[in-house]
This record gives sequence, structure tokens and C-alpha cells, in this order.
Amino acid sequence: MALSFGISEIFTFGNILMAFVGVFVGIIIGALPGLTPTMGIALMLPFTFSLDPLPSFALLLGIYVGGTYGGSISAILIRTPGTPQAVATVLDGYPLARSGKASEALSTAVIASAFGGILSNVILMLLAGQIAKVALAFGPAEYFAIGVFGLSMVASFCAKGIDKGIFACGIGLLISTIGIDEIGGMGRFAYTKNMIGGIQTVSALIGLFALTEVINKAVDSVHHEKIEETVVSNKLVPLKTVARNLPNMLRSGLIGTFIGIVPATGGGIAAFLAYNEARRASKHPETFGTGNYEGIFAAESANNGVTGGALIPLLTLGVPGDTITAVLMGALTIQGLAPGPLLFQNNPTVVNGIYLLLLLSNIFMLILGLAGTRVFMHVIRIPNDVLLPCVMLLCFIGSFASGNKIFDIRTALVMGIVGFLYTLGEIPAAPTLLGLILGSTIESNMRRALVISNGSWTIFVTKPICLAFLILSVISILFVALRDVLPGKKNKEKKPASEALDI
Repeated sequence: MALSFGISEIFTFGNILMAFVGVFVGIIIGALPGLTPTMGIALMLPFTFSLDPLPSFALLLGIYVGGTYGGSISAILIRTPGTPQAVATVLDGYPLARSGKASEALSTAVIASAFGGILSNVILMLLAGQIAKVALAFGPAEYFAIGVFGLSMVASFCAKGIDKGIFACGIGLLISTIGIDEIGGMGRFAYTKNMIGGIQTVSALIGLFALTEVINKAVDSVHHEKIEETVVSNKLVPLKTVARNLPNMLRSGLIGTFIGIVPATGGGIAAFLAYNEARRASKHPETFGTGNYEGIFAAESANNGVTGGALIPLLTLGVPGDTITAVLMGALTIQGLAPGPLLFQNNPTVVNGIYLLLLLSNIFMLILGLAGTRVFMHVIRIPNDVLLPCVMLLCFIGSFASGNKIFDIRTALVMGIVGFLYTLGEIPAAPTLLGLILGSTIESNMRRALVISNGSWTIFVTKPICLAFLILSVISILFVALRDVLPGKKNKEKKPASEALDI
């Protein structure tokens, strides 16, 4: 189908303005802890009732794109992922910002986000129908294998010992079992009515990362430990660094697009997968977690690559790829449009409009992100006695907004204490969140697969896609284990990424 069809109706002043406003609002929503793009789209949905399809989707797609990127801003500056998709960005973004390169970290994030978003958009335009058919081959066994492959990344976060990473991941898996059993419908570990719905991922990540950082800084102040003032640079990421990471962004964007196509996955899983692959392919894997540009490029290209990928099953099959596209599906229905093959036949202008407005939203995101970089980075200059109470207030508001329950604030506080204890024991927090995110996916799909196979475990090795992911999981763990025991690697001291990469 020619993209020029109805292009005069798509690029009107009203549509362009709505896309710009959507991206701007989305960036703000994404940067505020607890306010996810899903929430932003849901809040703005009533305002689209009186609009035509194209301006309404210009606004909603802008929020989708801007919100997905916006989570990286708070992740980099204050170690508080604005969205679950930005958790992997914390691992290298925050250390880089603390080393005085906040502007470079922020510009890295927005460039990678735009690259991943545009790449997935191009794939959406060219291969939507053909790629959507691949997603139909995925059943419970394949989803289980993807989840296991995700857990195999625990080894990548275990600089202090794989035993600590496995312990942290086990805590996350245990937390994921709280609430109603998806298969049997029975309550598990639900000691109060507030626990029936399980533990909110947003509250957990706010506690593990944001409140932990607040507690650590507060403890440092109590002990009168000198906190060195960070010298903030105004420079953007060097072009040579961007050019060197083009293969990394391409690989990560493709991972994000693929994960977006597969329903019930999401940007968080995509970011972790891409981060792990970037670390595996890096010449300096020991610098990951200390402020490595490669980690930010990978995580942000992947989580924004999900935006176009998730629209593929929605538009071609009428199957939403994640919670955000589920809300967008509702927006299509409100406009009297039915997603699926007939949408391409009966409403080609709307389909082309979604393609081009999504592309326009990514361009606006790049412009606004780069323009705002030198403004955002001044957060680092705010004194701790002013910044920490503000961060804590945002954490409480974000936790409450995630489920509209005081219990979610308590959850964040408990997870903050857990995160603080982790720092005392040098235990990584990322595996716990990874276990929480993937736990329900692994358990529910494993049990569904066993129901389908009448209890036979052979279903996991007789399905080619499932077997391939399980083999990759074993290879992933063995790769890290063997690399750590190679001569000169086992006791190698971590160097700052800027020193190791000569940047």
C-alpha cells in the first residue's frame, strides 16, 4: 500500500500539533515515577472522544513514544526509573551521570530511543502483515522459554558473585507468587485483602531503586560522610560514540521490535535482553554497570523499539501486544474502527496516518529530548537536602498512583528497606525486579503448556522455537561463567567505562 495515499489528510497543522503536544506530555509523564505511558494514554483518552481518528491518534501515539523515552530521564538523573521500561537504563545511566556526564547520558538515551523507535516504525510499515504471522506460532511453551531466557540474564548482573544474583532473583520470583493464582484462581501468600492483587511492579521498582538511593544518601549524611560535588558537563554524546554504537542500536532495536510483536512481553524484558546481548558482544564487558554508553544505547533502543513492534499484532490481527496497545485498541473501537485485516482495506488513510504519525512522534521526541537535555541535567545540581525530600514525595505519589492504594506506598517502603539491605551485602537489585517481572509469565505459561501436553514435559523440547530459547539460555549462562574463569578475568578490577573505552 502506498504511503502517499491520503498524505495531505495526515500532515495537517492540527495533526502535527497534536503529535507534538502528545510527545511533550508523554515525556513529562514518563519522567515522573509511577506515571506510566499506559496511565497517560488512559487519562487522555476521554479528550479524544470528540476528535477525528487522525488527531486523536497523533496525541495518543505521541504520549506512547514520549512516555517510553521519558522514563530514562529520572532513571539517569536520580536513579529512579520513571517507567518499568527504563530499569535497565539505570544500570549505566546513573553511574555515568554521577561521573559528571549527565548531559551525555541523557543525549545518549534520546538518540538511542529515536533510533529504536524509527527502526521499529520502518519495520511496521514494510513488514507488518508478514511478521505478525510469526507471532501466531508462539504458544505457552514458547512464552515460558522466553521467560527462562530472560532469567538467564541474571548472570550478567553478578559482578560480586553469581550466588548473590541468584539469591536476588529468587526473592523476585517469590514475590511474584503473591496474589491470585492465574491458573487455579486460589490466593497465595495473600495475608491481607490488599495482597490479593499481587505486588505492583511500579511500587517495587520505586522502592528498590529510588527509595534505596534516598536511604543511602540519608545514611551518608547522618554519618557526616563527605559527598563530592558532581561537576556537570554540558557536552552531548560524541558523534564517534554514536557511530561506534550503530550496530549495537540496530541489534537492540530489532530485539525490541521482536519482543514488542510477541504479546504479553513488553519494553522491560526487551531492554534487559538487549542489555545482556550488548554486554556479551562488548570488548569491555567488565565496564557495564559503571557508566558504559553501550548499556544505555542498548536498553533505550530496545524499549523504544517495542513501540512499533507492539502495533504490528494490534493493527494486523487485532491482538494488543502490551497494556499500552490494549488501551490504543480501545481508542480504535471508540472511533468506530475494528483492528485487523479489514482495517487496511476499509481505512487505509487511518493506517497510513498511524505509520507516519508514529514516525513524526519519534522525530519530535529526538528534538525535544536534545533541546531539554541541558535543562534536565540541572537536577543533579540540586542540594541533597532539597532533592531527597522531593524524590521521596514523588515516590509516594507514584506508588499510590500505580494502584490507588496506600498499601502500594507501604510496599515501596518495604522494598526500599530491602534494597538498602542489598547494598550492605553488595547484592544487585536488578535480578529481584527481573524475577518479579518474569515470574508470573514463566509460571503461568509453564502450567498452561503442561495442561496442553497432559503433563508431559517433552513439550518444551519438541517445539523448535521453545527448544531454541532454552538452548540460548544455557549458552548465556555458560558464556558468562566461562568468561569469568578465563586467565586474567577472574580477579580483574572494574574500571570506569570512560577510562576503559577511552572516551
